[in-house]
Amino acid sequence: MDILLDKLREIELRYRELEGQLSDPQIVSKQGLYQKYAKEHSDLTELVETIRQYEKSRTRIEEYQEFLKEEDEELKAMVKEEMPHLQQEKANWEEKIKVLLLPKDPNYNKNVFLEIRAGTGGDEAGLFVGDLFRMYARYAEAQGWRVEVVSSSPAGGMGGFKEIIAQIEGKGAYSCLKYESGVHRVQRVPVTEAQGRIHTSAVTVAIMPEVEDVELNIDPNELRIDVYRSTGHGGQSVNTTDSAVRITHLPTGLVVTCQDEKSQLKNKAKAMKVLRARLLDAMVQKQNAEISESRKNQVGTGDRSERIRTYNFPQGRITDHRIGLTRYDLDSFLNGNIGSMIDALATHYQAELLNKTNN
Repeated sequence: MDILLDKLREIELRYRELEGQLSDPQIVSKQGLYQKYAKEHSDLTELVETIRQYEKSRTRIEEYQEFLKEEDEELKAMVKEEMPHLQQEKANWEEKIKVLLLPKDPNYNKNVFLEIRAGTGGDEAGLFVGDLFRMYARYAEAQGWRVEVVSSSPAGGMGGFKEIIAQIEGKGAYSCLKYESGVHRVQRVPVTEAQGRIHTSAVTVAIMPEVEDVELNIDPNELRIDVYRSTGHGGQSVNTTDSAVRITHLPTGLVVTCQDEKSQLKNKAKAMKVLRARLLDAMVQKQNAEISESRKNQVGTGDRSERIRTYNFPQGRITDHRIGLTRYDLDSFLNGNIGSMIDALATHYQAELLNKTNN
């Protein structure tokens, strides 16, 4: 506990130093340095406010303990009645501090690329790709984030998509959506099923943080870039020019196409963004696979070979298999009301990290 208190005092001291630096005219005049200190100050604000509440609880408990030494029996009775509440309050602030002190994912506040691909299940899988995309788009819009489709590949005559890729821009997008990577299974009766039999299909979701140029250097000599005529639904002006772009990363064989924009340059820029995200994601997946071999508990590896959630339409049920949470509000869930599930997953993984930190 003494170690924790020392650390909290160091954080509080650093926060006050930053407040002084942010009002220093010499630092204000240096835009890069000012932004650096402003970000650090912003990142520490919630933690410092929590520390101050924790300190208030500690001080009140110490004051109440002094009251117990008094001879006034009525006062002591009041203190004894109030003390458990104060101790619980202090414990809650302490727990929140421990969570805030956990190492933050470096991608915490990044924009993301959302990739949804049809797996087993034919037309049904393609339809469910469309269902999931609408679900995430509605959730994102409710958060005030911007959603832009980067590329899409329509499925057969039933509708839906073989694959859809979208960029989601907004503060905290990655931190909220990162738990969605994995295999999503759907159980429902297809429209074309005359016997009323339930079919099971699967869709793969990938959530990848947007990668800056400086984070991942790609050698231009390792790329093959092809341009061709778009076959999408962009209208006549798109389909009559060679605006579509296909980029192949030769060392890995990764291929990214983009044809949604009228401009070849814009399509190329979007395709490069997706390629960077995929390359970094592939590196992370490889690292996670190596780690998971040396430990049985694969919590948070983001392994997309793992079935993470089942959507059962006949029962109106959603079950997240990682945390054993089942809900019976499937229609609402698919309309984008997924916040409580995301919160439950975040709480679960925070608890896992706390256990590892404490052990």
